[in-house]
Amino acid sequence: MTKNVGTLDRGIRLVLGLVIIGLGVFYQSWWGAIGIAPLLTAGIGWCPPYAILGFSTCKTKEEST
Repeated sequence: MTKNVGTLDRGIRLVLGLVIIGLGVFYQSWWGAIGIAPLLTAGIGWCPPYAILGFSTCKTKEEST
């Protein structure tokens, strides 16, 4: 499993996940549980839809010749 979520993307997912969970707690709604998905993808650095679509926000290392 190759990482496909870059640093900025991970930060955004982390904040978004926490906001969603916070709103769920504030409004006493189970919909806040949806915030777990962005937290998990930020934590492991891998996003299944990105893998399916062949998309990555990670910086690639350039080879020096």
